[in-house]
Amino acid sequence: MENLTMVLLRTLFSYFFLLILVRLMGKRELGKLSVFDVVISIMLAEMAALAIEDVDKPALRFYLPMLLIALLEVAFAYLSLKSKKFRDTVDGSADLIIENGQIREQAMRRNRLNMDDLMVHLRQKDVKSIADVEFALLEPTGQMSVFLKEQKDKVTREDLALMQKPQVGPVSYKGLPIPLILDGKVRTEALNKIGQNQLWLKREIRKYGIKDIREVSFCSIDERGIMYLDKKDKPLQ
Repeated sequence: MENLTMVLLRTLFSYFFLLILVRLMGKRELGKLSVFDVVISIMLAEMAALAIEDVDKPALRFYLPMLLIALLEVAFAYLSLKSKKFRDTVDGSADLIIENGQIREQAMRRNRLNMDDLMVHLRQKDVKSIADVEFALLEPTGQMSVFLKEQKDKVTREDLALMQKPQVGPVSYKGLPIPLILDGKVRTEALNKIGQNQLWLKREIRKYGIKDIREVSFCSIDERGIMYLDKKDKPLQ
């Protein structure tokens, strides 16, 4: 009975103690924590759990390290305000994933991001096609900021050049743009969905001056038959 009372008391104390520490460390919107914030949260939660479970050990053995961690967080936050280099080292910096409508494969590999992950991020931003994206940045929190291409009222030379690109024509399906090639590999099930085959796909990408499918990083087609194609970045010399 005595141990049960001690557990309940430590639970109440841990609850309010953590509330005070979180307020001390500052407000941060849920789902937008940096890697450093996640590590701190896990450590505090683990120590609070040990403080509740291990009633045979003095409470200060757990609460003093928690207080130290909170003070370190405050100190790091202050240093981050004063030094951008320190901030980038601790929290990381935003990385450009799509630039001027083109996928940056090196940035994708650096962030261990695959094409499926990229498409999920874009769909969460209500973006149907990569062709609509001007810039996309992966933030230190893991969230992606997406900037769409501006809609122009007047037809420019750039628009005329885009109009002259090969058009595939209507395809036999309705829905979101469907990826045909991911990381240089053909998605056979996607071709079957639009009623086409690899021979047709090879013929279409040749219109873009591409002879080998392995040169393609990403290729998709929408229900209007408009194809978006992104070539792999050339390796750095």
